[in-house]
Amino acid sequence: MTTIISFIAFTGFVAAYAWYKLRKEKLDSQDGYFLGGRSLTGVMIAGSMLLTNISTEHLVGMNGSSYKNGFVIIAWEVTSALALIIAAVYFVPKYLKMGLTTIPQYLENRFDSATRTIVAMFLVISFVVTLLPIVLYTGALNLESLFNISEVFGISKSEGLWLTVVAVGVIGSVYAIFGGLKAVALSDTINGYGLLIGGLLVPLLALISIGEGNPATGLSKVFEHAPEKFNVVGSKDSVLPFGALFTGLIINQLYFWCMNQTIVQRALGAKNLEEAQKGLLYTGVLKILVPIIIVLPGVIGFYYFGDSMYEAQDLVYPELVKKVLPLSFTGFFAAVVMGAVLSTFNSVLNSAATIFSVDVYKRHINRLAGDRLLVKVGKATSTVLAVAAIVTAPFVANAPEGLYQLLQQLNGIFFIPIASIMLAGFFTKSISATGAKAALFVGLAFYITSTFILNVEIHFVHIWGIEFLLNIAVMFLASKFYPVKKDITMERTDVLDLTEWKYARLMSVILVAVTIVIYILLGNV
Repeated sequence: MTTIISFIAFTGFVAAYAWYKLRKEKLDSQDGYFLGGRSLTGVMIAGSMLLTNISTEHLVGMNGSSYKNGFVIIAWEVTSALALIIAAVYFVPKYLKMGLTTIPQYLENRFDSATRTIVAMFLVISFVVTLLPIVLYTGALNLESLFNISEVFGISKSEGLWLTVVAVGVIGSVYAIFGGLKAVALSDTINGYGLLIGGLLVPLLALISIGEGNPATGLSKVFEHAPEKFNVVGSKDSVLPFGALFTGLIINQLYFWCMNQTIVQRALGAKNLEEAQKGLLYTGVLKILVPIIIVLPGVIGFYYFGDSMYEAQDLVYPELVKKVLPLSFTGFFAAVVMGAVLSTFNSVLNSAATIFSVDVYKRHINRLAGDRLLVKVGKATSTVLAVAAIVTAPFVANAPEGLYQLLQQLNGIFFIPIASIMLAGFFTKSISATGAKAALFVGLAFYITSTFILNVEIHFVHIWGIEFLLNIAVMFLASKFYPVKKDITMERTDVLDLTEWKYARLMSVILVAVTIVIYILLGNV
């Protein structure tokens, strides 16, 4: 009963807080609904970015992967800080100068409207096929484990998971559909504090227990039990080889933190450039710290369970939570898990609705659509996508390398082709719209064929790097035969104050230094 009461209390508090803050907001305008009225602060942006990124696919999937593979997977997190620096210093200032609402808008300015539409559709499809189902399923796994929903309702485990998926999907949809970006960002900020507190409690209480009251002793015991698990440099045949950091991982991180609508939309909603840069760089700090929550518990799980759960690695984190958290904390932690799921789920829904409404509906279906109609279309889009994600979620179960690895493999289908044309668009004027479209489809076909059909024995992150080079070659070749036909002029607006944050450069240098130190200290374990 205590568990249920604490769960309802925290979840209800977040909902009530978001409603109270939004009760006077104007949510029927395009900027109001899709960009939070361009009023987000650095702290709010950082909290929302972290919660949009970190969800149960990290808590469950990444801890499951670290249980099996150790700290080598930390690269997904700490290298994010480097990409966030580039986003803060280079990309986001350009986006804000253009007054963008969506990233595909840039592609029309640089290439043509067809490229914008193709990428918009790619993004909407990718949300439904990859991220939303995995977020829902991993959330359901955690909640089913914590609350034993199948036992409470006297149904099978698979039926319990289905029921939880539907419940989480419906609640997440309500936030995104009725509150827009600001509701998402507000709830994310509160849930972010909850995630940090609840997420830190799991490894802390585990280490206190192992160290018989002393967490430092506990960490020492975990290290002595399996020192190889703390090595951050992956071998060639590991789940993430060290060499992959310098091939496809660079491209993936640049796309995810500099060009991904779901993430960048928070910075586009900033009240000015200073707050946008603060939000991005604060997120960089959090990404360096967050492995304590989403990597270390998996290694602690290896101390407790040995290799007995290698065939069910995605169940390690829920089992660890049940083992170390007192019952009085379980409800609060379940609410944090729920918040993490809702955060990513409703953030992605809001971004998908923004892209479809602005880049597809207004461009190709109703050019005269006003703000109120666009908001209605956005809400309808969120509803359809939510239903599709709920139906798809159970089909991602039993991924052979774990759910986090599956998510990254699926992301590559769309991320790398889009990153290729975005980077080419920014750094060269010789790539034409025909070249960009050719690269999108060639890259898509190459990756699906090599990764999912032929199962080429090259790590999929290396394939990202190969695909990127292939895409660049295709763009230059196609552009030679079908050259640029228009003058490239990026629209510039004075929507916001574009004064840079005075500490942006200093913060960037510190983040680079910390990332290098982590690899030096843990690279020789």
